Amino acid sequence: MAGAGLRAAARRWLPCRGHGGPRAASSSPSCPGCGPPGPGAHCPGAPRPAPAPAPAGGAEFSAHLWARYQDMRRLVHDLLPPEVCSLLNPAAIYANNEISLRDVEVYGFDYDYTLAQYADALHPEIFSAARDILIEHYKYPEGIRKYDYDPSFAIRGLHYDIQKSLLMKIDAFHYVQLGTAYRGLQPVPDEEVIDLYGGTQHIPLYQMSGFYGKGPSIKQFMDIFSLPEMALLSCVVDHFLSHGLEFDQAHLYKDVTDAIRDVHVKGLMYQWIEQDMEKYILRGDETFAVLSRLVAHGKQLFLITNSPFSFVDKGMRHMVGPDWRQLFDVVIVQADKPSFFTDRRKPFRKLDEKGSLHWDRITRLEKGKIYRQGNLYDFLRLTEWRGPRVLYFGDHLYSDLADLMLRHGWRTGAIIPELEREIRIINTEQYMHSLTWQQALTGLLERMQTYQDAESQQVLAAWMKERQELRCITKALFNAQFGSIFRTFHNPTYFSRRLVRFSDLYMASLSCLLNYRVDFTFYPRRTPLQHEAPLWMDQLCTGCMKTPFLGDMAHIR
Repeated sequence: MAGAGLRAAARRWLPCRGHGGPRAASSSPSCPGCGPPGPGAHCPGAPRPAPAPAPAGGAEFSAHLWARYQDMRRLVHDLLPPEVCSLLNPAAIYANNEISLRDVEVYGFDYDYTLAQYADALHPEIFSAARDILIEHYKYPEGIRKYDYDPSFAIRGLHYDIQKSLLMKIDAFHYVQLGTAYRGLQPVPDEEVIDLYGGTQHIPLYQMSGFYGKGPSIKQFMDIFSLPEMALLSCVVDHFLSHGLEFDQAHLYKDVTDAIRDVHVKGLMYQWIEQDMEKYILRGDETFAVLSRLVAHGKQLFLITNSPFSFVDKGMRHMVGPDWRQLFDVVIVQADKPSFFTDRRKPFRKLDEKGSLHWDRITRLEKGKIYRQGNLYDFLRLTEWRGPRVLYFGDHLYSDLADLMLRHGWRTGAIIPELEREIRIINTEQYMHSLTWQQALTGLLERMQTYQDAESQQVLAAWMKERQELRCITKALFNAQFGSIFRTFHNPTYFSRRLVRFSDLYMASLSCLLNYRVDFTFYPRRTPLQHEAPLWMDQLCTGCMKTPFLGDMAHIR
């Protein structure tokens, strides 16, 4: 009966669907989540109550805080019926910036992890081949061969401090998320991390890493191919540390990255994929459907990839068919992105069917032909495809998207395969309950910090401990070591910051386009700034009880 009473009380404050005004409410609303106000406290949005006597102090203060805690526990439990889960669609497209597909006339694509989605089974192959290259060609200890690829270890977007051998997660404000710093395969204590950076969690990235996250002191791992690289780097460091072997951090880092590069340069990865495309290439039929649909609606298509023609040709024949080039107005391979977007010096070269280079000067880009290298400035001059009528899709925020958005005003779409899994986790009851209670508990901490007596401070300390435990539980739902690629507890990650900055749209795969009309307009949600938080969220986060059902707000994001 108590739950029904709370539900009825909460419903009195629901906005009516389809109407602008509130439902009927009692003439004297109460806010039991706030209870007797602390010094200077007031519940936002509620009429200011008549002065009420505060608890006398000591034990009564403590009892009052725990009573408010229990009230909030009951409310949060009541606010989350089972149907509140599965609010987000993993196949949706999410907008950072308003964009109408009606205005887009030209669609461009990267190949790897954009047109061609690869199975995770590729990562152990890359790891093992690079590990063996380190042993056989770089003469690293044979003991490294005992390490196998662990797909659950790292996530995309992490930073690596080369001189400190630290793999870590950094937020949008350049702070290390404590509990996510690893040297080798072992976590580094928070106190040591803070000491390593001069008594702070803050990393001066502007001094230590360039625009593309490539160092010199700190490297950011931004593409999906970097997952086996991070795993191998951590395993090699772990071997040297566990065996007491001295090593130069910079040499070790370079050797590992060179070994990973050799897997690509020597064509090993291409061979594995070509030998078993059914195993490694995913959603090929959906890629064909996307491209065919766009062409049928009169859109022009182009492909710019760093991969070689023979590899792209075999993959596209598998996904689309032997006439795949007829879908594209321009095809450019071995483009050498990101320098393709910034370096004016490299001219286009034409390739024949066998991959041989022609020597004639390129004065136009012809449909059905294959071109190599070149640069974006010649591309713009020859095609006259400029500005927001061009939408380009890629998986690498720096190499594919950053320059196109910042320098040339193209619209951009980021392919983030991890998004599908993260949304499925967000849609679970465990995540929803953990996050909502975490928010409510944070609100209680903020509101009740005005109680300064010793017993109240013990209560607040217990709440702080519980809040930290909740944060760790929520983090581990995504990845035990590093959590979500999008969040560092409450802050966005550095990866998220770049995603928002360099992409108009983002989605789990290109096939998400099939869920929308070709003239669809994407409107980004008005994500509130801190001073703009909607009343219902402000009430929850400040410990008030006048909070509508989340289930009734499923249409609000």
